[in-house]
Amino acid sequence: NVGAWRLAPLATEIERQAVRWIAELIGFPTSCGGLLVSGGNMANFVCVAAARAAKAPWDVRKEGVSRGGRNLLVYASAETHTWIQKAVDLTGLGTDAIRWIPTDGEQRMDTSALRAAIEEDRRLGHQPFLVVGTAGTVSTGAIDPLAEVAAICREHDLWFHVDGAYGALAAQVPGSPASLRALSDADSVAVDPHKWLYAPLEAGCALVRDAGALRRAFSYHPSYYHFDDQALNYNEYGPQNSRGFRALKVWLALRQVGRDGYLQMIGDDIQLARHLHRLLTNHPEFEATTQSLSVTTFRYVPPDLRAQLGFAPVERYLDELNQQLLTALEKSGEAFLSNAVVAGRFVLRACVVNFHTSLGDIEALPPLLSRLGREADAARGALRA
Repeated sequence: NVGAWRLAPLATEIERQAVRWIAELIGFPTSCGGLLVSGGNMANFVCVAAARAAKAPWDVRKEGVSRGGRNLLVYASAETHTWIQKAVDLTGLGTDAIRWIPTDGEQRMDTSALRAAIEEDRRLGHQPFLVVGTAGTVSTGAIDPLAEVAAICREHDLWFHVDGAYGALAAQVPGSPASLRALSDADSVAVDPHKWLYAPLEAGCALVRDAGALRRAFSYHPSYYHFDDQALNYNEYGPQNSRGFRALKVWLALRQVGRDGYLQMIGDDIQLARHLHRLLTNHPEFEATTQSLSVTTFRYVPPDLRAQLGFAPVERYLDELNQQLLTALEKSGEAFLSNAVVAGRFVLRACVVNFHTSLGDIEALPPLLSRLGREADAARGALRA
């Protein structure tokens, strides 16, 4: 039980070191506080709770989240993962507390719209307290302009949180997007070791620059606890009192592979996804739509329909065709892709987060999808008449 140091001293120290190594790997201060949790949702939740306690101008843990009509508000892009609805729900803020900020053509947060929303809410007497930037969106791997978001947060004294569940671990990979470096300016970062550290479930990690912020958000001292206040007691850093030893598998992998090994494997995944994007861009039967980190999105387009892209009936047909193609691929058992909706269009999504994925796997994908796409298009021939 890694809930208190005296219950599991060695396990506590291993978790402390795993947290420090993860922070070092992404370029976050190693003096931060943090803990291992079940996954990305819970890592983000822990950080939101820390932000709420730190930035509410009253004792929010005692008095609740609303005072005198002043509502605590959260700002996030329209591409933010659905964890945010769960977090504001569970922390009592309510989903109406989210201000959804529009994105640009690359699905990144529009920082001009962010600034305007904060200023308008302050004018109306509300209490902005948290801005969420995303380092690797679910659909396309897009990265918000984190440096600009950080500057706005400093200007308005807001907590800057980065959902880096997917992309944060690429922050120091050579050739990765420069915007990732700015996550080092965040007040908190959520990381998912079961994504790009290739760890088995369950494994999430919440990192908070000021370790004391976690204790101020979660700590209580009932009379029946007799734990040393000078020791690291993880029951004071998160919502769980009884905690399993999640950190061991993460610590072992980090110790075995090392920083350089992980940067190499993550970099290889990114290069494979970029290679897939090049293959699809040069293929007459595909339209490559986005590429960021190790996520490439695209759709199958029969060559005779390419000249009619943008025509509403053709777009509807392509949406249905690609949905059928995705189902056929899954049933084939030869590969697995997911999907996304980009600019209102249904697309296929390849996300490389497996160190076993090879160049041969990537190069086999376009001919496989081409064959299945032609078969699906032929089966739907009557609909094209």
